[in-house]
Amino acid sequence: MINLPSAIKVSARALSVNKMRSALTMLGIIIGVAAVIAMLSVGAGARRQISEQIAGMGSNLIIVLPGGATSGGARMGAGTLPTLSMSDADAILKEAGAVEEVAPILSGIAQVVWGHRNWSTNVLGTTPGILVVRDWPLESGRPFTDQDVKTSTKVCLVGKTIVDNLFEGADPVGQIIRIKNVPFTIIGTLAPKGQSAIGQDQDDTILVPVTTAQKKLFGTTFPGMVRIIMVKAKSGDDLPAAEKQTNDILRQRHHIGPKQDNDFTVRNLTQMMQTAEQAANVMTLLLGAIASVSLLVGGIGIMNIMLVSVTERTREIGIRMAVGARSWDIRTQFLIEALTLSLIGGILGILIGVGGSTALSAIAGWPTLVSALSLILAFCFSGIVGIFFGFYPAYKASLLDPIDALRYE
Repeated sequence: MINLPSAIKVSARALSVNKMRSALTMLGIIIGVAAVIAMLSVGAGARRQISEQIAGMGSNLIIVLPGGATSGGARMGAGTLPTLSMSDADAILKEAGAVEEVAPILSGIAQVVWGHRNWSTNVLGTTPGILVVRDWPLESGRPFTDQDVKTSTKVCLVGKTIVDNLFEGADPVGQIIRIKNVPFTIIGTLAPKGQSAIGQDQDDTILVPVTTAQKKLFGTTFPGMVRIIMVKAKSGDDLPAAEKQTNDILRQRHHIGPKQDNDFTVRNLTQMMQTAEQAANVMTLLLGAIASVSLLVGGIGIMNIMLVSVTERTREIGIRMAVGARSWDIRTQFLIEALTLSLIGGILGILIGVGGSTALSAIAGWPTLVSALSLILAFCFSGIVGIFFGFYPAYKASLLDPIDALRYE
C-alpha cells in the first residue's frame, strides 16, 4: 500500500534541495499557462465584442441600398442614385412572406438644441418598425405610431448619448428640442446599444417619423424617397428566402429586365457579422494552439530535469528499494515531483496570465475576457503535461536494479 503523504513529503524535500533548478523547470510551465490564458482572453474578448455588435445591430437583418449613378463612364457606387421609396418598403413588407418587419430610413446630420445646450447628431427619419428591425427597446416613454408617420407629427425618440449631453440628469420625456430650428417633442428614450461594428456610437441618434424628416428636415429628390430600407427576416433560416424575395420584388417594381443590372443593392448584414464572429473563433483557436506550444516546451523541460534527477539519485533509489520500496513506490514519488512542478507552475502561470490580460486591455486597449473555463483548462492541462512528461523518468527510475543502483557512483 502506497503511503501517499510520505511520498508527497519525500518529493517536496527532493524539490526543495535544488530550489533554483526547480524554479527554472517551472518557468516553462508558467510561461506556457500565462500565454495560453492571455491569448484565449484576447480571442474571447474579440468574440464577445463581435457578438455584442451583432446584437446591437439587430438579428436576421438585411439592408437595401439605392443604386449607383454613372458619370462619364465612371460608376459612383451604391447609394449615389436615389432609387428607393416608401412604397418599395411597403411592398416588401406586404409581399415577402419571409419578412417580419421593414423600416425605411432617411437620415442626415443636424444640430439639436435644448435650452442653452446644443449637440450635433445623426437624425433618422423612419417608421415604428425600426424598433422591431433593430431589436431596439425603449427605456422610457412611448414609440411614435403609424398615425404619426401619416400626419408628419413633430415627435422624436432620443438615444442615451443625446440624453447625457443635452439634459444632464433631467427627464427628457415631454421636453421640446429644436432640430434644424424645427421644434420636436420627445416622447421616449431609447435603450443603450453601444458602438456599432465600425465603431460608431449607436446611441448618438434621434428617431423621427420618416415623413416628418422628408417634409421638414432633409427634403427629398422625389416624393417618398428614402436612402435605406432595413429588412428583418422572420428567423435565421428565413434569411436567404427574405433576401431573394426582396430582390425579386424590387426588380419587378423597378421594371428591371432579366439582363439588366439592379438599381439597388441587397446586403445580408447578419451573415457578414457571423462571418466575422467565425473568424474570431478561428483566431482564438490559433492563438490558443500557438500558446500551447510553450506548454509542451515546458513539459519537455520537466522531463529533462526529472531524467537528470533520476541519474543523480540512483543510489537513493537503490537504498529505498533495498529497504522494501516497490517499483510503484518509486514511480509514484517521481510522478508526484513532476506533478508538483507543473501544478505550482500552472497556478503561478494563471496569476501572471490574468494580470497580463488586464495589462493588455489597459495598455493596448484590446477587449479581453478571462473565463473560468479557460483557467480550469489551463490548470488541468498543466497537470496533464506534468504527468505525461514525468511518466517516462518515473518509469525509468522504477526499473532500476537495486544492486546496480547501490553500486552507482
